[in-house]
Amino acid sequence: MHEAPARGFERSEFEARLNKAQGLMVQQGFDGILLLSEPEVRYFSGFHTLFWQSPTRPWFLYLPSAGEPVAVIPGIGADLMGRTWVRDIRTWDAPNPGDDGISLLLDLLGPLNAAGHTLGILKGHETGLRMPLGDYERLMDGLPNIGVKDATKLIRQLRMVKSEAEIAKLAHICTIGSNTFDTVPNFAHEGAPLEGVFRAFRRSALSLGADDVPYLVGGADQGGYQDVISPPSRRPLQVGDILMLDTGATFDGYFCDFDRNFAITRADDASRQAYDVLWRATEAGLDAARPGNTCRDLFIAMRRVIAELDDQDANVGRLGHGLGMQLTEWPSHAAFDETVLQENMVITLEPSLCYGDGRTMVHEENLVIVDGAPRLLSRRAAPELPVIQGGQIEATIRN
Repeated sequence: MHEAPARGFERSEFEARLNKAQGLMVQQGFDGILLLSEPEVRYFSGFHTLFWQSPTRPWFLYLPSAGEPVAVIPGIGADLMGRTWVRDIRTWDAPNPGDDGISLLLDLLGPLNAAGHTLGILKGHETGLRMPLGDYERLMDGLPNIGVKDATKLIRQLRMVKSEAEIAKLAHICTIGSNTFDTVPNFAHEGAPLEGVFRAFRRSALSLGADDVPYLVGGADQGGYQDVISPPSRRPLQVGDILMLDTGATFDGYFCDFDRNFAITRADDASRQAYDVLWRATEAGLDAARPGNTCRDLFIAMRRVIAELDDQDANVGRLGHGLGMQLTEWPSHAAFDETVLQENMVITLEPSLCYGDGRTMVHEENLVIVDGAPRLLSRRAAPELPVIQGGQIEATIRN
């Protein structure tokens, strides 16, 4: 097994992120940006904790247009934040519904308000406030002279392009995901309950080095599954089932996100054809995944192949997306998205189609954009629908 990359990042990584952000802030007219959501706080600070799962406490990180970031956080996080590169850490005893950090924020942002300066807040698609709306309104009421401007595009611009250190973590978790899919024939067999298959997959991923498997969905049914986001049932796998598992496993806070399809004992012709179309659609996406092309170009390239079998617009809305600290990140491979691909962007290709009697199939790979052909991070799926028989993958067996 290859060696895992070091956990965390060097201080220089965070300094580079902040320097890039501050350069863009000056260009785009921001005097500061207030970050409230986990990925952004972690991106600029290195503050990594599962405590975000609790909705009880808000957390804030302020980026000035010059100087170092300021953390305004509940006291319970002071020790962990103190182990990051952030030195200005202001805390309160939380939870305190009457004043959950608002006084500290008013004190911090008071000089911007006095000068009538501009504060950036993430307002756009794929963002969330992550503090009570009433508290946000109280904060703004206390800063009547401050100008609030949407900083979504600025932060998105930074996070879309990964550093080499980030790519190393993504490559590592994608390798773990690929190795985990190789173990599926050991536990996905006729008679195995689907929920047991899910549990076994998680155990396998953890044993192979994943930190967690917070996302695992899929389905199994005769001649194909009907949706791609289901929790598992207790239904035993049967001969002729098409099984799909889609995993988002993590290492050091970075996700893989790809799926694999399997036939149980034998594969029907319609599912084999659907699989072939999606495999070739992915190839078309890989051919189009070049710096300078757009996400719309990827969508069109894959959709052209999908139309051989399914000429209706897919109800999923897109055929892939960005990947990193979140399972899905900007951009989207969709007709509406003109985002230009750049080197070191990490994305998924996720063509899907409908076939037969309301059946669905999805195929997904993870890759990084480089100069020339993209570099696959997930191990490429087999070109023919894999058939699990006797605890191993056999050549496709027709009905």
